Amino acid sequence: MDNRDEVREFLTSRRAKITPERAGLPSGSRRRVPGLRRSEVAALADMSVEYYAKLERGDLAGVSPAVLEAVARALQLDDAERAHLLNLAQAADGSDALTRPRRRPARQWTPHRSLQWTLDAITAGPAFVRNARMDVLATNQLGRAFYGDIYADPGNQANLARFNFLDPASRRFYPDWDLFADMAVAILRTEAGRNPHDKDLHDLVGELCTRSEEFRTRWGAHNVRHHGTGTKRFHHPVVGELTLAYEGLEMAAEPGLTLTVYTAEPGSPSEEALRLLASWAATEQAGSPTRRSTG
Repeated sequence: MDNRDEVREFLTSRRAKITPERAGLPSGSRRRVPGLRRSEVAALADMSVEYYAKLERGDLAGVSPAVLEAVARALQLDDAERAHLLNLAQAADGSDALTRPRRRPARQWTPHRSLQWTLDAITAGPAFVRNARMDVLATNQLGRAFYGDIYADPGNQANLARFNFLDPASRRFYPDWDLFADMAVAILRTEAGRNPHDKDLHDLVGELCTRSEEFRTRWGAHNVRHHGTGTKRFHHPVVGELTLAYEGLEMAAEPGLTLTVYTAEPGSPSEEALRLLASWAATEQAGSPTRRSTG
């Protein structure tokens, strides 16, 4: 799949973010473009304007790591953006074919029983497995209760990005909605660079661009980021406010999947709220018709 448009838009958007002052260049008074000119990026990267223009037109096939590093340095890319540029280059020349995660449609993949045992052994916080399209593929009991709003609407298809942008309940669940929206788009944008051959991802992005102006605007910004650890705020409909730390762990046995675990600070109100949610979830499960029929 040709990724020239993706390359062109990414490099153009990064160039527009760098001011002459930030790059140590004179600003001048007759600039017609935001950020740097192509000629200025070429000079900073120590290459000809013609060659940089070729790169910015989307032709990264066969470009050496040294050239990519020079471009990254000139555009002052952060670690996530550098990795994204490398992924775009690998996809452009096909060198990602062996490392590309196997396609794993959410509706057909089921966790190995030992993975579900591992999730079920985590009882102090929500734990779940997702793919890079943000489909929630498996959870522990507390994770299912935690994400109750997502499962409440079948239209979300257990997808965190759909929930974020298409379900009004997300505005309540995420007090910092804009932050979650930015992160969701950055995760999908990163995956689009790493695996441009994923038709399911293209379909999801197309759906969200069509149905959500908030998503469409963010998608056009071409922002990427690493998403592995941090703290987030939530407002759960059963237990109220929660401030939780999270750790995202790449699964060596399942390339392309991430195990995320949320935990609360010991002794905090959020820890008590998670205990209440776990108790509520256990009561709900015990009272469900399925549970009663198997008892």
